[in-house]
Amino acid sequence: MADITSNMDKSLEALKHNFSKVRTGRANANILSDITVDYYGVATPITQVAAVKVPEAHMLMVEPWDKALLNAIVKAISASDLGITPSSDGTVVRLPFPAPTEERRRELVRECRELAEQARVSIRNIRRDFNNKIERDEELSEDDVRREQAKVQKHTDAYIKKIDEMLKAKEAEVMEI
Repeated sequence: MADITSNMDKSLEALKHNFSKVRTGRANANILSDITVDYYGVATPITQVAAVKVPEAHMLMVEPWDKALLNAIVKAISASDLGITPSSDGTVVRLPFPAPTEERRRELVRECRELAEQARVSIRNIRRDFNNKIERDEELSEDDVRREQAKVQKHTDAYIKKIDEMLKAKEAEVMEI
């Protein structure tokens, strides 16, 4: 059961990470976590070469520790698929987050539902793999196999419920004006 819990927790963490990247109207520093900038020939995440601050709900500020990186950061953010136009004043990069329209919010909710469904599929695959292991175990009687599979199913149902709760919270956050 510890293996099942560990694997299912990884699926939940992946969903949390994916949800953190969904852009709502609010500024969120996690959006920049996958964007890299060329730092002396090495592709480095922006979060490792600059301080990312949220001065207000709809603004993100990126303050590079090395001012020579300012233009590279602006280019990297512009080239990403964030849909945000960065502005630079020579010392910091400002990223304004406009409030999404109703139509855009509905698209984001659809995207969140797809991410949640992927997590559910991942959980079900883990269940299938462990049920197969249980069936192949020759030391277990048929009753023991059914009991173990029932435990796995109960565990699966609990994680699916957690995913649904996370989705409901994210939908509420996205639809919030």
